[in-house]
Amino acid sequence: MFLLEIWKVALQAIRANKLRSFLTMLGIIIGVGAVITMIALGSGAQKAVQESIESLGTNLLTIMPGQSFMRGVAVDQRVSLTVDDADEIRRSARHVLAVMPEISRSLQIKRGNQNANVSVTGTVPEYFPNRNYAITAGRAFTAGDDEARRRFALLGAAVPEMFNANPASMVGQQVLIRGIPFEIIGVLSAKGAQTSWMNPDEQVFIPLQTARYRTHGTDRLRSIQVKVDDARSINVAMIEVERAVRRMHKIRPAGENDFMIRNQAELQQTFAQTTETFSLLLAGIAAVSLLVGGIGIMNIMLVSVTERTREVGVRKALGATRGAILFQFLVEALVLCLVGGGLGVLFGAGGAIALARIFHWNTLISPFAVGLAFVFSFAVGLFFGIWPARRAALLDPIEALRYE
Repeated sequence: MFLLEIWKVALQAIRANKLRSFLTMLGIIIGVGAVITMIALGSGAQKAVQESIESLGTNLLTIMPGQSFMRGVAVDQRVSLTVDDADEIRRSARHVLAVMPEISRSLQIKRGNQNANVSVTGTVPEYFPNRNYAITAGRAFTAGDDEARRRFALLGAAVPEMFNANPASMVGQQVLIRGIPFEIIGVLSAKGAQTSWMNPDEQVFIPLQTARYRTHGTDRLRSIQVKVDDARSINVAMIEVERAVRRMHKIRPAGENDFMIRNQAELQQTFAQTTETFSLLLAGIAAVSLLVGGIGIMNIMLVSVTERTREVGVRKALGATRGAILFQFLVEALVLCLVGGGLGVLFGAGGAIALARIFHWNTLISPFAVGLAFVFSFAVGLFFGIWPARRAALLDPIEALRYE
């Protein structure tokens, strides 16, 4: 009953100065809202990057051409990967499920009186399921089409837009690649731009052997994608792939690799760590406004103690203990912070949703962030409310009654 009475007195004091109480809470509202919004932006960016990398395929290794070395010094001439390297990996690497060589070059494609410059990539049929592509219209080419060097083309999701055409309607039509007619047999699902300089949707895929002998005229590869049988076998697979390519390139045991092997899982982990650091930085900056809001609450509570000095004297004269006075003013500070925190959560969630709809940014409102905001609000109220409450509790009742 005693505690309930203290709560009522504290809430009455807050209601007696509604405008001042709201302005006091405003710092907490803005602080909590900023923290929620910033964490939502950071979490959304992290999730978008993770989904983007996963869309490229999991358990993948990428072998790319590097530089050759002479007496330990890199020379300007780049070493080429060839189809023979891919065949050797396929033969000798035990933990490899699929090997997907790529020949790529930017070429002009023409349809009617329209044309566009896109990346024309020659690859094998295993490329599409292992890179998580789906066929939205038509079909993919087969191993038989590859061996027969068929002039079939599979369009990336953005290519039909370049020709202002419906994707499904382009299936069965022809395009010219370097003046050679190709039949469009399918359209791929959208992947989205992975980087500012590469959009996988702006590609045209043709069979590897067709590219090798009809359009590109070379067996030099842009890269070799390798699908590993199990994530736990990635390190072993990297060693097997390295041995196979070094053997094909006749590199001595002490010689430097003239190629690079990239691990998709490592790339994903690096991006995740980067975006997580970015999220913490944003949240830290936003948390400063919570600190400022807490200082504002302490200032207002000190003013409130000064204004209500006579009231404190009367309560002490009537038998109120120091603990009761301390608890009363502490409750006022905590209520201001917790109500401000609740309004701040609504403000922050609304801000995150607005940013997602207006600017099409990726946002993710985390329950952890909401809980953290409430805990932080409680801590701010407790920390910045103790000093004013203690000051009120230590007032001498006789001096307080004399105060005008």
